[in-house]
Amino acid sequence: MASNVILLITLALSNFICISFAFDPRPLQDFCVADPPGNTTCKDPKAVTANDFSLSCLNRPTDPFNAYGITAVLDAAATVPGFNTLGLAFARLEYAPSGYVPPHIHPRSTEVIYVLEGAIEVGFVTTYPEYKYYSKVLNKGDLFIIPVGLLHSQRNVARTNSVTAAASNTQTPAFIFMPDSVFAAKPDINSHYLAGAFKLDEKTVKDLQTKSWYNRSAKTM
Repeated sequence: MASNVILLITLALSNFICISFAFDPRPLQDFCVADPPGNTTCKDPKAVTANDFSLSCLNRPTDPFNAYGITAVLDAAATVPGFNTLGLAFARLEYAPSGYVPPHIHPRSTEVIYVLEGAIEVGFVTTYPEYKYYSKVLNKGDLFIIPVGLLHSQRNVARTNSVTAAASNTQTPAFIFMPDSVFAAKPDINSHYLAGAFKLDEKTVKDLQTKSWYNRSAKTM
């Protein structure tokens, strides 16, 4: 009987530890405004103002469209210090006609995408061995959920610019863009290996490894 109780306690603790580290830890105070922004040091609460929890001008793009036809701003503790320790991040993306986000992964977050203007096709792919693709065209006022860690993509299917807002349930969702991680890795991944893996000729692979990919195209990504 005692051994069964110990076993149950051990299993319960194991589950608790796994759950505890699955997402950002719960804050231990009302807030911990980053000081300076992007740091982990908490600002003196007496010096905190409402401006530490707000950001203006998200109703318009801040940068020109990149080669993919998008402009993106990620709002987290680096830009809004009040986000620090709250387990949230927020992004605004604007897409030119035919603009798109390359296939990518957020290894640490579930994402909710909400369409503010235009129409966006959004989809994600499940893991091996099914690789099932779930996709939907979203119009203004629609939202879509991307489960944590799954490969997904977005593209503008409207004739005009489209705008989305996205929220993540972690302070640092992280971005793994598939073209970058494969063809922009430094030092280069062996081109002969990549040619075999992607069923491409090695010359094409070497050419792809010279391209400028997505990793420097978003303001704070």
